Amino acid sequence: MAVVNPDVAEKFLDSNPAFAKQYYDSKFRPAVIAKLLSSRKTEVDFSSFHDLNSVEESEIMFDLIRDIHENLQMEKSIFNLMKNLSFLLRADRMSLFMYRMRNGTAELATRIFNVHKDAVLEECLVQPDSEIVYPLDTGIVGHVATSKRTVNVPDVTQNSYFSDFVDQLTDYKTKSILATPILNGKDMVAVMMAVNKIGAPHFDAKDEQTLMKYLNFANLILRVFHLSYLHNCETRRGQVLLWSASKVFEELTDIERQFHKALYTVRAFLNCDRYSVGLLDMTKTKEFFDLWPILMGEVAPYDGPKTPDGREIIFYKVIDYILHGKEDIKVIPNPPADHWALVSGLPTYVAENGLICNIMNAAADDFFEFQKEPLDESGWMIKNVLSMPIVNKKEEIVGVATFYNRKDGKPFDDMDETLMESLTQFLGWSVLNTDTYDRMNKLENRKDIFQDMVLYHVKCRKDEIQNILKTKEVYGREPHECEEDELFEILEEELPDSEESEIFEFHFCDFDHSELELVKCGIAMYYELGVVDKFHIPQEALVRFMYSVSKGYRKITYHNWRHGFNVGQTMFSLLMTGDLKRYFTDLEAMAMVTAGFCHDIDHRGTNNLYQMKSGNPLAKLHGSSILERHHLEFGKTLLRDEDLNIYQNLNRRQHDHVIHLMDIAIIATDLALYFKKRAMFQKIVDQSKTYESWTEWTDYMKLETTRKEIVMAMMMTACDLSAIAKPWEIQSKVALSVAAEFWEQGDLERTVLEQNPIPMMDRNKADDLPKLQCGFIDFVCSFVYKEFSRFHTEITPMLERLLNNRKEWKALQEIHEAKVAKIEEEKKKKEEQAAAAAAAKEGKGRGPWGPEGERSRNGIVCLLRMKHLSQNPGGRVYQGYSTGGQFGWLAQFQRSS
Repeated sequence: MAVVNPDVAEKFLDSNPAFAKQYYDSKFRPAVIAKLLSSRKTEVDFSSFHDLNSVEESEIMFDLIRDIHENLQMEKSIFNLMKNLSFLLRADRMSLFMYRMRNGTAELATRIFNVHKDAVLEECLVQPDSEIVYPLDTGIVGHVATSKRTVNVPDVTQNSYFSDFVDQLTDYKTKSILATPILNGKDMVAVMMAVNKIGAPHFDAKDEQTLMKYLNFANLILRVFHLSYLHNCETRRGQVLLWSASKVFEELTDIERQFHKALYTVRAFLNCDRYSVGLLDMTKTKEFFDLWPILMGEVAPYDGPKTPDGREIIFYKVIDYILHGKEDIKVIPNPPADHWALVSGLPTYVAENGLICNIMNAAADDFFEFQKEPLDESGWMIKNVLSMPIVNKKEEIVGVATFYNRKDGKPFDDMDETLMESLTQFLGWSVLNTDTYDRMNKLENRKDIFQDMVLYHVKCRKDEIQNILKTKEVYGREPHECEEDELFEILEEELPDSEESEIFEFHFCDFDHSELELVKCGIAMYYELGVVDKFHIPQEALVRFMYSVSKGYRKITYHNWRHGFNVGQTMFSLLMTGDLKRYFTDLEAMAMVTAGFCHDIDHRGTNNLYQMKSGNPLAKLHGSSILERHHLEFGKTLLRDEDLNIYQNLNRRQHDHVIHLMDIAIIATDLALYFKKRAMFQKIVDQSKTYESWTEWTDYMKLETTRKEIVMAMMMTACDLSAIAKPWEIQSKVALSVAAEFWEQGDLERTVLEQNPIPMMDRNKADDLPKLQCGFIDFVCSFVYKEFSRFHTEITPMLERLLNNRKEWKALQEIHEAKVAKIEEEKKKKEEQAAAAAAAKEGKGRGPWGPEGERSRNGIVCLLRMKHLSQNPGGRVYQGYSTGGQFGWLAQFQRSS
């Protein structure tokens, strides 16, 4: 093989560049790249400035890539880049200014300063307390950050943006500048600046190209750092909000415990050495006894700073969280003004103005007087501070949170402000929880006070119980000092005879009894049911309970104690006389009779619809069956009192059962629910007819809880409507009482609600009462008593009286309608006579409307009636249609003509 001369080979390769590239790529390039990547140090000579060949520049490139790959510290990577750039550009100095927001103002701060080709990182890295800060309206770097464009200044003395305050600080002379912005998309990140070209008067276009070429590395490094920092901040922020939320909702009792739990839990994510929270006094107005010394001139009025809503700035507590060294928490109630957390005036300033304050160098700050000596034995000192208000949903400042010394030594930046602001904002909003809890507590306490007031006036007094339990008269002792046998002896004398008082009868009439006698009759029913001894009801409690129930009813026209008693008595008679007790236990019978007595307690004389229309608090408290739920709660309130609780000796299961039955029974009196249960009750009645033996049917029903509840609910309806099934002499009087109460509600609707009442509640339509009663019987009542009579024939007397009462009301309705018809007929005759007289006077000889027989007369009558209608307040004519009155036929006449 012939030896190839190097010159020949070189000529061949120059003549065949494609082959040369292919040969290099296949034989040498992988090894070269591997060597460059594996090399720990570039072989470029930086001892003196010289032009670099392509291999040396490639080594620098690979060195930068390797540095990015191995080094995660932003400052070190950027420093290596700037060190190489200072050699490539032959710049005397290079600096990096980081863009940031502080206190809502954008600024540039030195991060890496005075980098040259032989520089060391530790000498160029700027410590937080040595930063040089440029506002964006100062210097060439501020201009670059504002314009976001590269600037090449050959002579700084000829540039209006140049500021020499850094030269004065560093005793340096700036001649020329090459500066460029570093952006993350459109967002400003930093400004890199090269100063004073070595070996030339200024930087040229080639230097600009070199800078822009290597700027991609700076962009990449800063972007990775920025995204990593943002990710870290958002992670911290999410953790702060998550953990603080978990603690905020754990503690609702008071703001101090809530803040303390939340702030202590998130301490690891706040990235600071120490933080304190000052809680502000929320008092807006002084008590009169505090104002008197001021008004008398004995005490000078307050003239210090105030919050934006006018409160005096008084920190009633400071909570200090120490995270450096050994963790500790200090709570300082009523802190003095010279306490280290307040003495600077920063918390007061924040509370007064509601601003976020970020102090990057506390020692050099001349607006606030921070303590310059160590605060404790550890030697800890205040270096930088971030303070912000805690604002609640009402935009009131409730406290001030102050954070000291970022852990990495840098000042707090805009991301720290965002994170801390999110925390304080969340804490401020969470105050709503404690405020709501406090309001609920106050409402609960107020409710208890009102309940105590109501019970005081409703509850049977010591002197009142002597009207029935005359223990003082008989034994000279109070009822609670007597034995049960002694009380029974007194009651045996005081309570009426059941047969004489007719409490077993459906036709029972309360007219001949006083309200006290009705209380005694009610007590007697419990003895007749046999529940007093069986369930160990204290007889004093029974008397107090019945007496208190009677007092709980208001003195209104119809829904008073008499009505409440009648419903309880009807329930008793349905159980005993109507033989419905066969399906129910003694415990259930007691609950049903008690529900009957309590079913309308504290009735206001107006219905559920009126409560909603008038915006009554009851309507807001109870969404449906408004009054029924109120009656139920009132009854339960009485039973919760130990002196009135007739269920006090029941076991837990028995007590829960009777309360459950009372819930169903009382709410079932809402007529809106009546139509929902009719079909179910009818099916039960039909089912009862399929059994041949009453014993089998009874045994079946005793085990059917749901069916028993439906029967009980329908029994409550039958009891509530029982006045309609009383003898006529009773029913007619009760009906007038019901109507009178309805008319009173109608008057309220006119005066208070400014609405027209429905006919049933309109006293102007009182003559329609018989017709309304017939409709009520047919639409509501008939079904109840027909089905109960079919269910148990013992209840047939109620149906018979209902049908008799309907006949009486129908007769009254017919009499009334006959009178109305007669009046209308007489009125019609007078109108026809007046119309005929007018026609004879005005219509003689007028063409087709003249005296041409019936056609003329009818036409004139029609016109006259139309004229009369236009003057008739009972019926207006609008576009040919009558809206009321007696002349609706005119509209039809107008359309036909």
